[in-house]
Amino acid sequence: MRTGIWLIGARGSVAVTAMVGATALRARLVEPTGCVTELPQLRGAALPGWGELVFGGHDIVTTPVLKKADALAAAGVLPGRLVAALAEELTAIEAGLRPLPAAGTQAGTAGRIAADLGEFRERHALDLVVVINVSTTEPLAAPHPAHAGLAALTAALDGPEPVLPPSALAAYAAFTAGCSFIDFTPSTGARLPALAELAERQHVPYAGHDGKTGETLVKSVLAPMFALRNLRVRSWSGINLLGGGDGANLADPAANAAKVASKQRVLGDALGYRPEGTSRIDYVAAIGDFKTAWDLVTFDGFLGTGMRMEFTWHGCDSALAAPLVLDLARLTAAAHRAGHAGPLTELGFFFKDPLGAGPSALAEQWAALAAFTAGLDG
Repeated sequence: MRTGIWLIGARGSVAVTAMVGATALRARLVEPTGCVTELPQLRGAALPGWGELVFGGHDIVTTPVLKKADALAAAGVLPGRLVAALAEELTAIEAGLRPLPAAGTQAGTAGRIAADLGEFRERHALDLVVVINVSTTEPLAAPHPAHAGLAALTAALDGPEPVLPPSALAAYAAFTAGCSFIDFTPSTGARLPALAELAERQHVPYAGHDGKTGETLVKSVLAPMFALRNLRVRSWSGINLLGGGDGANLADPAANAAKVASKQRVLGDALGYRPEGTSRIDYVAAIGDFKTAWDLVTFDGFLGTGMRMEFTWHGCDSALAAPLVLDLARLTAAAHRAGHAGPLTELGFFFKDPLGAGPSALAEQWAALAAFTAGLDG
């Protein structure tokens, strides 16, 4: 199944790491470490193979993919030998990227995005295209009456004022073009009633939000442990230090607030209550594409004995996120081909703030994902 992966933010760190990784996997230069779709419980004939993935995308920056890959290698994110070995393939991908179009109205911009998606599908003779938003985090969107229904939204998009944030406009364009959509960020994406209506009308699936790669991944394992042991969590606070472009973007208080909100959902869902404390994200330019999280958990045991737990997570943001982007693309393409439409709640395993009301505990999310993937093969 020839599958197109169209990346919004295609020249960013996560996107370029994903493209280098997929190209290296296709050439059998690396092992699929970090790709959960290569585990026996998920691997199946329904998923597109590494050699069937074709990349394209939009971005507002102009740094070529190969130059960005060189910079990531210099920062220790990618092996330099891979970038050198795959230079020709990365240059070919660069030729297929497009500047993010703009028109007089949001309807016109969405039409140009959809046209780029259609041209991408035809040029590469693709069976399906999955659009994935890996651009920088947006501030929380202000409610608008046009968000409530598709008819009102369609009319409003022809007006002079913008009614959708960029991530939601990308989702609208993807659905209009018959493509599935994944929001790997905490931005609005397809999380509006009007866009849910459009996805159902076009019979396309979508998933999100905010890839679960670090501190929240650990929370989704530890919080259920406290609940199962009937230990009362009194407080849970975390400090996240992040460099790179995403960290710089999160220095904006509005974008930071959107990110923090998505990180906190897991505790309330897993514990059944919300303990004291919050997550804080600070930008530290010197650590580049790496991130560090330090968490302090205080809890009560038998007879009210007070105890505490601390953990530190240090990882490379792009190397943690990129394999999940590839997993999501493969799973969503297979779901689309199998006839699924609307929100793919079974993909909650991958997200901090997943669609629907599914479980937040990682083990339960894994069981749901494995059952869903087995059904795709059926």
